[in-house]
Amino acid sequence: MSNQIILPRIMQVGENASLEIPTILGSLGCTRPLIITDKMMVELGYARQVQSCLEEHQITSEVFDDTVPEPTVSSIQAGVEAVRNGNYDSIIALGGGSPIDSAKAISILGKFGGEMRDYKFPRIVNEVGLPIIAVPTTAGTGTEVTRFTIITDETNDEKMLCVGVGFMPIAALVDYKLTLSLPARITADTGIDALTHAMEAYVSKKASPYSDSQAIAAMKLIGPNLRRVYHDGSDKKAREAMMLGSTLAGVAFSNASVALVHGMSRPIGAAFHVPHGLSNAMLLPAVTEFSIPSAVEKYADCARAIGVATQADSDEEANQKLMAELRALNDELQVPTPEQFGISRQQFFDLMPTMAEQALASGSPNNNPIVPTAEQIIDIYKQLW
Repeated sequence: MSNQIILPRIMQVGENASLEIPTILGSLGCTRPLIITDKMMVELGYARQVQSCLEEHQITSEVFDDTVPEPTVSSIQAGVEAVRNGNYDSIIALGGGSPIDSAKAISILGKFGGEMRDYKFPRIVNEVGLPIIAVPTTAGTGTEVTRFTIITDETNDEKMLCVGVGFMPIAALVDYKLTLSLPARITADTGIDALTHAMEAYVSKKASPYSDSQAIAAMKLIGPNLRRVYHDGSDKKAREAMMLGSTLAGVAFSNASVALVHGMSRPIGAAFHVPHGLSNAMLLPAVTEFSIPSAVEKYADCARAIGVATQADSDEEANQKLMAELRALNDELQVPTPEQFGISRQQFFDLMPTMAEQALASGSPNNNPIVPTAEQIIDIYKQLW
């Protein structure tokens, strides 16, 4: 059986990759970009840096900075209007997962109209919107190399998964220098998100030899460096490793899909406004423990790639070490429980049946080594308390 691999047409990886934007715009024949970002990127001067780089090549650009964390249908609407009313021929998506996810949605809606709900999975979106040059500033989401975007419908708190080559950026510029200013909390949450992407892609029922190779390479980079960047954000070697690891994990899960952690994570984020990487981190140990019995060898490979087990360890020993590591990682990176995050126990327990339904409806749990029932999902949610 063959596997289709979908990637950005252009990837620029390494220090100062972001300075190549004018060259890439030129290769695409584009001269009128809209920079989609958030207010933090403007405050930190990154948006200005991109504009200055463009101005040196006589390219004028405008900035749309009204994206929000965990983008919603209403939060992207102003960007859609900006695209419809402006004479733009391309989008530069600058920031973490939320600005890039917002840009993907704005690219499609701005060109083709309709509502975000029209484009949600199981529809596969192959229409080509405005070309997107993605410039990530976090080492976590991998969205710069994926054909997915997630937009929340605030009318019912549903995180809508939207899938298709139409959402794939045409170029990804992976510059670790843009992550040096990230605070420890965002570094931790996005780093565990990247680790989750790599692990879930590797154990996914849709995995292939290609996605496996990317996932293992990602874990080898992320495992030894996540703690280092958390404790010392100025560690350039660790930042570079995390940035490449995040991108490789993105390639892996874009082509193999994610599994149960993500399926269960999205409803927590939508209902309780928990950042995506953080809700993944809350779930990763419990979901891994649930799933190991049906993928003993694969999870043992994860333990060895991360660096907590060796070839001398049996698969069972490796998996014991993996579980110990995931729990220790959450402790060291100060990942809160839902209760510590401030979520009401009563609300959380009352919503569990709905969250379980939403998790199953997303399709992601079907890729898990053990496909859970709604009751089993509820049992895992309960373990978070």
